[in-house]
Amino acid sequence: MTGTSVRIDGNTLRLPGGAAVRFVRTLRLPETGTHPLPPGLGEFPVRRIADHADAVPEAWRARGGVMLPVYLREAMWLSFAGTREPAALQVGVGKVCAVSGRPWSDRLTRDPQNYVVLPRQPWLDGVNSGTGTVRQFVAVPLGTGATVEGQVTGEEVWGGVQLQVFPLNDRELARWREEERRRAEALRDRGIRRRGALGAAMPMAAPAPGAAPAPSGGARARSAPAMGLGVGGSMRQEVYRDERPLADWAERPAGRVFVHLVTPPQWRRITGEAPPPSPVDRAAYTRAGLPWYDYYDQDAHDLAPTEPLQDVKPVGDWTGDDHEPWQQPAPQQIQPLGDAPGSPVQDGDW
Repeated sequence: MTGTSVRIDGNTLRLPGGAAVRFVRTLRLPETGTHPLPPGLGEFPVRRIADHADAVPEAWRARGGVMLPVYLREAMWLSFAGTREPAALQVGVGKVCAVSGRPWSDRLTRDPQNYVVLPRQPWLDGVNSGTGTVRQFVAVPLGTGATVEGQVTGEEVWGGVQLQVFPLNDRELARWREEERRRAEALRDRGIRRRGALGAAMPMAAPAPGAAPAPSGGARARSAPAMGLGVGGSMRQEVYRDERPLADWAERPAGRVFVHLVTPPQWRRITGEAPPPSPVDRAAYTRAGLPWYDYYDQDAHDLAPTEPLQDVKPVGDWTGDDHEPWQQPAPQQIQPLGDAPGSPVQDGDW
């Protein structure tokens, strides 16, 4: 697929049809037990590969897309707040579907479902690994065997995160827009304002990275260690089953983007910017009494886990035990939650 209208708006990726994706820093969970949703600790900065073409490896230029800086064994989640119209979003980790565990595909499938439905799915914190649970996304280098890609396919070639969006087909999109227009009119007539996009507040946002002096004479492109995503601890989160017929969606994707994961030293060398500060200390967060979250949508149906993702082992099995002690949040810290500027991002071959 050549050409795309994916754009960066601040640190938000805007995909065709209005799908919005942000990458959010968070606390890494322990790899035993099942936990509430961890808090957001600020957005990862996102930059276009094309803006730094002379400083990135040739393979990155060929794939195009964007990059973000992540620390070894740092955890993240994907926020879809701000998505305006229905969309079917495929999420790949090293070109393995994070929902089905199957190889990356240019088609939507239902058995097993290989996408999440936006805006019904407000976020995705990890791979679909159990009934009502996911295993947290955790960054690890390629070559260790710890990535989801390595464990499912036996190879570590791609790394990163892949996003691909399918809008409703023209007939269904027109129908949806008309229904929304009538609903908005009815709400106005009753004097009711609709709530904004669902999403938890993100306390302790990381400060914006400060600019560092650009390397003299320009940064030289060279080989760089690639990063991918493995899995960490388990948390209570549902991946919702699509209630629409598969025929409601467009047959071909409207846009896609390859997200490269960059180590903090690479980020500074490539962009000239300081990376975000290292992940916040768990104990300090818990002592401050800051919130965790539980989310439940009683009208939605959870997808059953698939065998490839059930069998993926946590990062600690590959890279050693986590020596940072876990700090259990107090019950009162767990809060229940209710039911496009910039230049286009250049796509490439992947």
